[in-house]
Amino acid sequence: MTTVTPAASVSAAPLLDGGMLLRALPLLAALALLAAFPQFAGKFYVDLVVKIMILAIFAMSLELLVGQTGLVSFGHAAFFGIAAYTAALLTPKSEAASFWLLLPASIGAAAAYALAVGALSLRTRGVYFIMITLAFAQMAYYVFHDTPIGGGSDGIYLYFRPDAAIGGWRPFDLDAGRTFYYFVLACLAGTFVLLAVMLRSRYGHALAGIRVNEQRMRAAGFPTYAYKLGAFVLAAALAGLAGFLHALKDGYVNPEILSWHQSGAVLLMVILGGIGHLRGAILGAFAFTMLQELFQWQAIFGKFAKHWQLMLGLTIIGFVAAMPRGLIGLADRLGRRR
Repeated sequence: MTTVTPAASVSAAPLLDGGMLLRALPLLAALALLAAFPQFAGKFYVDLVVKIMILAIFAMSLELLVGQTGLVSFGHAAFFGIAAYTAALLTPKSEAASFWLLLPASIGAAAAYALAVGALSLRTRGVYFIMITLAFAQMAYYVFHDTPIGGGSDGIYLYFRPDAAIGGWRPFDLDAGRTFYYFVLACLAGTFVLLAVMLRSRYGHALAGIRVNEQRMRAAGFPTYAYKLGAFVLAAALAGLAGFLHALKDGYVNPEILSWHQSGAVLLMVILGGIGHLRGAILGAFAFTMLQELFQWQAIFGKFAKHWQLMLGLTIIGFVAAMPRGLIGLADRLGRRR
């Protein structure tokens, strides 16, 4: 009689198939458009696209938890903010820090905090997990808000972007021309590819099984706690990458980037785009940011533009009511009709 090990019961899908290649065509077209965008767009629009790409990385990191593992976290902004603060605090006021030290330090700080948070919070589930992640995020928020370490409520400035020099050789300069734009684009593409490949691996299929029925996966012999902790730390590390890029983009960080408002905003991006799809997280980040910009446009809404949060909230409610599967569900439905 042949014994089948639990790990063999979850098989990985082929990394490449005809359907995947067909779905990749719009993504490749979007990547080409983003690569060409700075050549014909003004500085304001280039900066706006950089902001959207950073938020898309942030949204994909939360999608790994919410859509792929079934863990609804309401404290994800803590990892985003910790990485941003780490980048600002480790950059001297008189010179640039080393890129090769600052990037891993920022991501590592977010991942280390996630390891501690996840080790405790993942022993709970449901609403208890949501509230514990929120509590840990608020703890981090008040550390930077109420102590001198992060400049209090005023925040702190990052005066220099990191220097990528290795000895006497500098492979790229983040302050030169459009280098930072293309670096953020490379991070977005790399994050998408990393998560897409991982989710099609045995580990990704195990996370899908945990999302559907964790008890059955545990009965089959899978260490579900370790699987979830790994996903939690990876999601935090990717959120840390987004926070690092945010600090470099704005040159300024304040405690609001760790608040529950930021956690709620990124969760709305995932919901708006469509839970369960990496492409949906990117679409949600784009739609959420563009709606914010639209409703703050005084030329259209006049004095009512100062109430943009109300209009944004009503619009998102309408979107969710009309499209329960989010924007990605609408895109798939239109594709099937064609």
